[in-house]
Amino acid sequence: MHDADILFVDDDRGILDIVREYLSEAGYRVDAVDNGLTALERIKHKPYQIVFTDIKMPDIDGLELLSAIKASRPETEVIIVTGHGSMESAIQAMKTGSYDYLQKPFKLNVLKILIDRILDEKKLTHEKIVLKGRVKERARYEALVGISPRMQAIYDTIERMRPSAPNVLIEGESGTGKELVAQVIYRTSERSRKPIMTVACQSIFKNVAPDRHGERIREVLELVPDGTLFLDEVCDLPTPAQALLSERLLAQTRPPAEAPRRTVRVIAATNRSAQEAVGKGVLSKELAAAVNEVFIRMPPLNERKEDICLLISHFLNQFNARNPKKVYAVAPEAMDYLIGYSWPGNVIQLENVIERAFALGVEGVIQIEDLPAEIRAAGEISRLN
Repeated sequence: MHDADILFVDDDRGILDIVREYLSEAGYRVDAVDNGLTALERIKHKPYQIVFTDIKMPDIDGLELLSAIKASRPETEVIIVTGHGSMESAIQAMKTGSYDYLQKPFKLNVLKILIDRILDEKKLTHEKIVLKGRVKERARYEALVGISPRMQAIYDTIERMRPSAPNVLIEGESGTGKELVAQVIYRTSERSRKPIMTVACQSIFKNVAPDRHGERIREVLELVPDGTLFLDEVCDLPTPAQALLSERLLAQTRPPAEAPRRTVRVIAATNRSAQEAVGKGVLSKELAAAVNEVFIRMPPLNERKEDICLLISHFLNQFNARNPKKVYAVAPEAMDYLIGYSWPGNVIQLENVIERAFALGVEGVIQIEDLPAEIRAAGEISRLN
């Protein structure tokens, strides 16, 4: 069944019966009436997507009905049905707002083609409106900034996981904002009232004997009952700690009769490919599976360059709020250098460039000479090429 309501108006009951039967069998919801007054009453109470109306009727003719429909429901498409020798009226109808016209006698398959074309156009228009509104409202999501498709997908993933609070694995190069994503996931989840603990996996086991690694991770887990544990660079966890953690997370997935309900929620981040890390034995297969209930890959900045201008504006606002000297913009030539740069340090490097301009005492506008030497050099090379 097509999701559209169609009204056919004609004072010839034979045509109404044929059209109603054909369109109903084709899966359309169709009403058929034999006069303009009844059609107007129907239209007041039902938002038809498409109305076909004969141009010559005894009470209200098709042109009058067309004008009335467009006045009350401008989104409804109207097709005038004309008889032989009524082309002048058809032209007048097109000027008044008719989508198209049909000349009698018409073939039923032509009627269907016209309906499908209108419905396809309406669907496309609706999708464009939705997308436009969505991009507008999702220029940022909490503390995350970006309008690129990659960031939109991340926003959607975070939104969908909110009710269930799964374990999450975040993969991405250094400086892409993995910890920021973890914080947003935590703040938007149902566990936001519970504590969160950030563990730098490389440093927490520093000066800890290997035989105490399991004990150390157990101590960490006890600090966040029912809370969230963010493991920064999870591949740096020692093997005993990985084994104990994966065993704990696996136990939480067992039926309630076998184990207590889930307590800690883990968000893990890595700047390596988790798949490659498992292959090299750096990350255990069991722990990778346990934390990877939802996977998010943070794109490097050179894969989301459409976000650079928005990020610059975001950082300018941040630093302007805490500096007496204000920087309001980046000169067009300098912006070309920034957009063309490869950004090996990703978003953090871009933030440092803006912060550097404030530290140098730049006022008003950031010029090419205010940029770091490596960005100026790359920009000059790009100009020569």
